Amino acid sequence: MRVSVVIRSKDEADRLRLTLTSLQVQTAQPQIIVVNDGSTDHTARVLVEAASLPRLLVVTHATAMGRSKASNAGAARANGDVLLFLDGDTLAAPDLVERHLAAHRDPAGLIGRGETYHVRKTRFLKDPELATPQPGHEARLAKLKPEEKDRLRVTRRQILCDFSAISRDAQPGIYPGAGPRRLYELEMDALVNHGDCPVLWAAASGNNLSVGRELFESVGGFDPDIDINEHRELALRLCQAGGCMGAVIGARTYHLTHRTGWRDPLRELGWEKKFTTKHSDPAVRLLPVFWASLSDNDLVPAAARISSLPGLAAASSADGAVGCEQIRRRIFESDARSSRI
Repeated sequence: MRVSVVIRSKDEADRLRLTLTSLQVQTAQPQIIVVNDGSTDHTARVLVEAASLPRLLVVTHATAMGRSKASNAGAARANGDVLLFLDGDTLAAPDLVERHLAAHRDPAGLIGRGETYHVRKTRFLKDPELATPQPGHEARLAKLKPEEKDRLRVTRRQILCDFSAISRDAQPGIYPGAGPRRLYELEMDALVNHGDCPVLWAAASGNNLSVGRELFESVGGFDPDIDINEHRELALRLCQAGGCMGAVIGARTYHLTHRTGWRDPLRELGWEKKFTTKHSDPAVRLLPVFWASLSDNDLVPAAARISSLPGLAAASSADGAVGCEQIRRRIFESDARSSRI
């Protein structure tokens, strides 16, 4: 059994260089497929530098096609039995591939969610290795002493020789903040302790997600018309086809955060209408209520807050769904809906 790692990347060359370095030292070597989705920075040069990596394939889109189409394009070139999806700004722990591989040996049909962490200190950096600032943050970094600036770096040498130093700086959740951390904790709790919960597909992550290639192909891959929340929509179809969501404990990724660019499904809309039109499951419509319940706004009254995935399943019953619909509309009509989920 083999793993194919599919990396979607657009205009994150310096982070992609570090991501590829982290895959160079895996305890189980995967096939690596990078989809350069219309990058206009020096991603092409980084990929030339990485050409010596064994089993590396590059798919290049002249113009950006979006996450779903990029993911499908990479999966189409895969020859592994298991597909593992990563982003181009995310480090893989040295045993990431090995742990996903072991998880897929039993049971069949697993949809594996790994442990998603983030490295907050990189959020103002354009190049985490050189500690060059993101545009607009030059003055902030100029105030730092050399040793303070050095502590912000994430380098190829650390990845190759001292990955534990990176791990020590990391925190749970894909993004910084109380809301994303709480969501991560609730998702992992549901996967580990509530295996019979009918909405575990909602615990799928945008990266560090693995699935058998045959199961992925049987449902047609990612929906090309959905580019935010595409991972949850895929997971729902995979579960409907007989797949089973589960946590891959110890399989960690580390998002090298940047101050802008997170994908907030309560602000970046478009997915919502497509997702709800395609699926009649009431839990799909109540996902925004669940996310807003974890944020610090007052859009969801205390009595109506959904505080867990089993709670989301309960609220999706006929009576609960009707009671939450008005709250859902209020969330999408508000300017205070951000949750960074």
